[in-house]
Amino acid sequence: MSRDAERRAPGRAGSRLRAVAAAIVLMFAATGGVVADPVPASAADYPTWQELQKAKADTRAAARAVDQIIALIAQLEENVAVARAEAERRTEELLVAQQEYDDAARRAEEIQSQADAAAAEAEAAERSAGQVAAQLYRTGSTDLGVNMLIDAGDARRTDELLARLGSMEKLVERTGDIYAQAKEAGNTAQSLADQAEVARAEREKLRIAAEKALVAAQAAQAAAETALAESESKKIELDQQLKFLRDTEAKTTAAYEEGERKRKEEEERRRKAEEERRKREAAPAASAGGGGGGGGGGGGSGWSKPAYGYISGVYGPRQVICSGGYCTNPFHYATDIATGCSAPIYAATSGRVVFSGYSGSYGNFIKIDHGGGISTGYAHIRPGGLFVGYGQWVSSGQVIASSGTTGASTGCHLHFEVYSGWSRIDPQPFMAARGVYLG
Repeated sequence: MSRDAERRAPGRAGSRLRAVAAAIVLMFAATGGVVADPVPASAADYPTWQELQKAKADTRAAARAVDQIIALIAQLEENVAVARAEAERRTEELLVAQQEYDDAARRAEEIQSQADAAAAEAEAAERSAGQVAAQLYRTGSTDLGVNMLIDAGDARRTDELLARLGSMEKLVERTGDIYAQAKEAGNTAQSLADQAEVARAEREKLRIAAEKALVAAQAAQAAAETALAESESKKIELDQQLKFLRDTEAKTTAAYEEGERKRKEEEERRRKAEEERRKREAAPAASAGGGGGGGGGGGGSGWSKPAYGYISGVYGPRQVICSGGYCTNPFHYATDIATGCSAPIYAATSGRVVFSGYSGSYGNFIKIDHGGGISTGYAHIRPGGLFVGYGQWVSSGQVIASSGTTGASTGCHLHFEVYSGWSRIDPQPFMAARGVYLG
């Protein structure tokens, strides 16, 4: 039947869902994103209990109401699926953007290193040429032409002068070669320096793209969580309404009261969860920055071991791994810790969660911002193993997840990353400098 024909006056819950849907659209618009198939406004037009009590007295009206509620439940499930698909797409874009930035940053560093080496070579060649020129000057300080005329009858002196001329010719030739080498090295250094500047400009563009991708991924993940929470909350009420309409006996009051009781319980649970989240966000960083719990091993630095196990993969070049429909980058920007399945994963130090969700080849992934330009990442978390959410403050050593093998992974382990700014750096020396040894 036509949804327009069956449109009911919206209740308070419907108004809330419309507001949520509008907020989701605005979040994507603010980040330059595009919402694919946004939540239809008509999905917010839920029937009220008062309307259903009236409809039940009319068999045809009750049948239409049943169809409407079944359609609404299906729409809620579709909204969740669409939001989750959008979140996965956005987080995959984030992962690609991060990889491109890291590869560009590494290329820029390599080119700059080559430019520095070429400049040093040019400088050394110039110094060497200068030394040879000085030696040449000292050798030719006597007027050789006059000496040859004066000593023309002295065979021994003539031989000496000829030998000196030969030496001077070799010095001149050597000086010319060294100067040519210095010029070539200087040209190479300048060319490489120009290339490094271009590479740095490209790296900056990719950094900006990665920042935008993170904002879009965060918005998509928040939208998916909102859609899921709305679905779980509203389906309780819709299920009760459906049961009430299908109940052939006159149990109007009991069904209504039961539905209202469950709805209020769910609203209260969500209200308390929201209050708890706000309290965590309001807590000052200093109060949560101490040594903390089960991660342990920071030597008083405030840093903890993110997981226990042996190191199964190090930072650097490696063979490409394809699994779960994804393939890894040929450069591994992390340290892998073989934890076994479902082992606890700890926050390396206190900070705020800036991502918690599914992220392509990372599988389930958490990223924590610790301030001062330092962040840490935790990948391949098992399904259902994300214990903290976006925006939550966590303490050093707090259990934040449970290890698994989601994404491009061939066994249960923690893929542990450290970010300095937007660049992923080698976690082992970074953590060792803070008294934490990953192996």
